[in-house]
Amino acid sequence: MQSDSLSDSDSTQAFASQESSRAADAISDQELQSIPPTSEAEAEALAAVSLETEKLEKRQRQIIAKTVLPYSQEQVWQVLTDYERLADFIPNLATSQLLEHPQEGIRLEQIGVQSALFLKFSARVVLDMTEDFLNAIHFEMVEGDFKAFSGDWLLEPAADGTQLTYSLFIWPKRTMPIIAIEKRLRYDLPRNLLAVQRRLEMLHAS
Repeated sequence: MQSDSLSDSDSTQAFASQESSRAADAISDQELQSIPPTSEAEAEALAAVSLETEKLEKRQRQIIAKTVLPYSQEQVWQVLTDYERLADFIPNLATSQLLEHPQEGIRLEQIGVQSALFLKFSARVVLDMTEDFLNAIHFEMVEGDFKAFSGDWLLEPAADGTQLTYSLFIWPKRTMPIIAIEKRLRYDLPRNLLAVQRRLEMLHAS
């Protein structure tokens, strides 16, 4: 387990960022409340997504979003594993590119960008991906801007297609406002699932 204790310099930095963290929380509330669904269809799709948040120790969060997509597991799998095209349709994902893996696995670098009023924030993660064909994709941060960042895409058969679950564990650094991050993720994750559905609709339009 990683230590969450602070050095003197870390304490100073954390104290200095306290007020900006509170401001970021307020910005997050204002920003999220001002962005309604763009259509009735989008509102219905978002309402179909279940969302759970668990507060863990040491500023850690587990967030789970799930929905049912009217597509086969194979079709959903093909979209999720097209790693270098994820930034083409996932909101706020600026880049997604494969890197060389030292052990011939799958290593992916992703950079996410968020805007709040006149400020823009970005976060970078390098993820090792483990695939269970057609069933699950596990990802684990090996380098990046968080203390820990990991999770799973789970694909399960459903009567109307495929139940898609996105489970994320996140442990931000002390200088990152956890409340604002949690709020933003609760806003983004359902829309990420909706983005996957829209991608499928585009690829399989009749």
